[in-house]
Amino acid sequence: MPHAPRPGLDRRDFVISTLAGAAASAALAGTAPAQAQAPAAPAPPHGTRRTGDTLQGKAVVSALDVADLEPGTTHRLYFQGVQMPTGQHWHVSVIVAKGARPGKRMALVSGVHGDEMSSVRTVQKVMDGLDPAQMSGTVMAVLDVSRPALEGMQRRWPDFGRGAGLIDMNREWPGDENGATATSRHAALVFNRLLRPNADLAIDFHTGTTGLDAAAFNIADLSLPDVKTMAELYPVGQIWNNAAYPGVLHNALIDVGIPCFTPEIGAARVLDREKIALFVEGTRNVLTHYKIIPGPMGRTAADAGVYVGNSAFPVVATQGGFVEHLVRLDDAVTPGQILSIQRNTFGESVADYRCGVDGRVAALRSDATAEPGNVLAFILFNHAPAAGQRTYPE
Repeated sequence: MPHAPRPGLDRRDFVISTLAGAAASAALAGTAPAQAQAPAAPAPPHGTRRTGDTLQGKAVVSALDVADLEPGTTHRLYFQGVQMPTGQHWHVSVIVAKGARPGKRMALVSGVHGDEMSSVRTVQKVMDGLDPAQMSGTVMAVLDVSRPALEGMQRRWPDFGRGAGLIDMNREWPGDENGATATSRHAALVFNRLLRPNADLAIDFHTGTTGLDAAAFNIADLSLPDVKTMAELYPVGQIWNNAAYPGVLHNALIDVGIPCFTPEIGAARVLDREKIALFVEGTRNVLTHYKIIPGPMGRTAADAGVYVGNSAFPVVATQGGFVEHLVRLDDAVTPGQILSIQRNTFGESVADYRCGVDGRVAALRSDATAEPGNVLAFILFNHAPAAGQRTYPE
């Protein structure tokens, strides 16, 4: 049977909940940053600040105001992020498609986690399909936020300020420009000088983490009207209706009045062309709905027969061994159903893992082996938390 997860496990942003696990919820709450401790984001600087440098023929800016850019064209820039120990800077790739006419400003973000390749390719393909001469408004793509993590194709930002360590950037927003780590400072620079000044709406694209494959789904707080509208314009089979918790980018943007949610595009470290196509179609639907681009609407969540849940049931390995799944992503599952079998090196069965809820398979471990504590599956389901209890992504 599944067990409640231990705090500190490296998992994608999946909402963890147990049916009666008050102790597990308390443990998870202890790992989440407290909202009251997050520094208040300063007012964003006004105007574009060009450093005078160029990289690979592209101008470098340390702050951007898309109002300063020529309309009816596409602009490719580098944003100057945090300094490295050598005094050089990490630079972030930015594409701005500025319409010929005024309209909504949309920010598309990818690369907050460095092993999430399909998120980057989705945003690239959306931008490739835009014609600024036909647009009303602006679409700004911020493609590779966590540059040092992307260079190593790993989830976390490698930090060396106090010895070698790894920091999950999607626990740092909105950051602190005077913070103790490069990750916090970089998050604040990107948030205050690039995202916040240039977005009326935003979408933060992700995938499953290394070792965990995910269905095509959106994490969204459906109590927010614009978030609900955007999330339901994607032809995906699942929506995770959950506010998540402080520290993730989409909540930091919501906190300053910019509706945002998180699409999840399959497995890490690969380009999943089938899922990428779904999220390109959905993003174009969003741009069409807000009259940024002209054209017909594509398929939506209603066409995909979307399943909406508010929590996740984690199935966690209790043994070490080889894992064989008996279900697939998006399968409907019921309590008591065997989801996975684990065997030792002799091929002898050492554990089977059963579902505890009615729901849908949202994620499955993609690595063929697991040790105790590894997540084997997440089941999206609907659960009414106890009074005062929250569920958290982990």
